[in-house]
Amino acid sequence: MTRRVKIGVIGAGRIGRVHAEHLAHRIPEAQVVAIADVVLSAAQQCAAELHIPFVSADHREVLNHPDVEAVVICSSTDTHAQFIEEAAQAGKHIFCEKPIDFDLRKIDRALEAVERAGVKLQIGFNRRFDPSFKRARDMVAEGKIGQPHIVRITSRDPAPPPLEYIKVSGGIFLDMTIHDFDMARYLIGSEVEEVYAAGGVLVDPRIGEVGDIDTALVTLRYANGALGCIDNSRRAVYGYDQRIEVFGSAGGIVVTNHTPHNAIYSDAHGVHSALPLYFFMERYTEAFIAEMKEFVHCILEDRPPAVTGIDGRIPVVMGLAAWKSYREKRPVKLSEIG
Repeated sequence: MTRRVKIGVIGAGRIGRVHAEHLAHRIPEAQVVAIADVVLSAAQQCAAELHIPFVSADHREVLNHPDVEAVVICSSTDTHAQFIEEAAQAGKHIFCEKPIDFDLRKIDRALEAVERAGVKLQIGFNRRFDPSFKRARDMVAEGKIGQPHIVRITSRDPAPPPLEYIKVSGGIFLDMTIHDFDMARYLIGSEVEEVYAAGGVLVDPRIGEVGDIDTALVTLRYANGALGCIDNSRRAVYGYDQRIEVFGSAGGIVVTNHTPHNAIYSDAHGVHSALPLYFFMERYTEAFIAEMKEFVHCILEDRPPAVTGIDGRIPVVMGLAAWKSYREKRPVKLSEIG
């Protein structure tokens, strides 16, 4: 019989519930044995639905639970670095949602704690596990397009998040674009050396009033000479817009949006197809399951996870560089940030 990894979940909000459900019902090699949330009722409800035996309002009770060998951190961003440190000190393997923190010193301290403890740390960049994006990356690695020249990433949400969330999110580059920064590295296996960011408030003036922007373009210059472009919007009226293109000396790869079906209807008025899936929970269901399977299996097989702590740090550097570029209206090298 396959050994099951016993897992504690910290944070019973939207993403915490998703991970807990997948671990409980979709990944037979895992067993959720504890869950905690500062809102105890949220943890209790999740535990009741998924038959999780231990519930607490204190994350430390999960970290100290003798049956827990790994934790999945889905709490608010401002707790991530602290909880990673505490989990490492408790000898638990760690999955943590992005970002680790907005402060590179806190990130480095957390990564040092993981290194000292000798535990595994995987960061939640789920889009790497999307089958279409992974196939594009594999084809690039196989040399199918020759030398990569241009990377284009489109990422647009169907609606802005609540203003209360935006106030503490770190802004568009550290909240939304951070996934695209990771994808930019992942797709062609080269580091970005320089970014130039432009943006504006075109969706909702209240977003500007809390110090953020809702529309952005970021150009990238890679170490291998390739160029990249990311475009973001907080509101695409037609749904969740997630597309990539990688173009090179021998060809190109395009990944289009996912739709509920691919039936196309034509009549005298035009050609009609389904809108994209509405939000990330639908679009990336497979990816969420696959990333959690990766975490469980890296423990069972005693190997490094596919998305490491350094992979979590670099997109934060890119996000900080993008903010600096936007504010100073100039290209910014990542070496200026750290």
